[in-house]
Amino acid sequence: MNIKSATFVKGVVGTDEILEDGTPQIVFVGRSNVGKSSVINSLANQKKLARTSSFPGRTQEINIFLINKSVYLVDLPGYGFVKIPQKERERIQKMMQWYLFRSAYKLKKVVLIIDANVGPSSADLEMVRSLEEQENNIVVVVNKIDKIKKSEHEAKIQKIKATFGDRKIIFYSVEKKIGVTELTDEILK
Repeated sequence: MNIKSATFVKGVVGTDEILEDGTPQIVFVGRSNVGKSSVINSLANQKKLARTSSFPGRTQEINIFLINKSVYLVDLPGYGFVKIPQKERERIQKMMQWYLFRSAYKLKKVVLIIDANVGPSSADLEMVRSLEEQENNIVVVVNKIDKIKKSEHEAKIQKIKATFGDRKIIFYSVEKKIGVTELTDEILK
């Protein structure tokens, strides 16, 4: 399967009729600066579909992209370290908690993105537990797999596999285009 069309629809900060139109929603979630927007861009084969930045906290809304005129990719702000004022950070966290855990929106799939070099953080593991309580279908994407030192590669991969157990794991690199086909197939099936 391929992504033939991808367009930015809008950014929302709360209830919006677009989220209630029946289009399946595939949500991208993860810590700040793990590359959620870059992964979306690589899937769509567009460099500037989702705005990216080396500045943690660039995404501050729920950004919605229409893929193949049939499914929404939903790019959430990152959690964890963000270089923004505390009040704004709290607003973003409340918005994410509402969307993921209190809204009535049925999520087709949740793509949890982690940094291969950093590995799963306690915040990532808490997110997985919370998502599983809601019975979400979770796919773990281990991004920046090409950035791991060769001497540490096998140990880090094994630790990640052990941490996530039987969950679907896709090893990914935006730069080297590793995992793009596998993730595309996973989100479009």
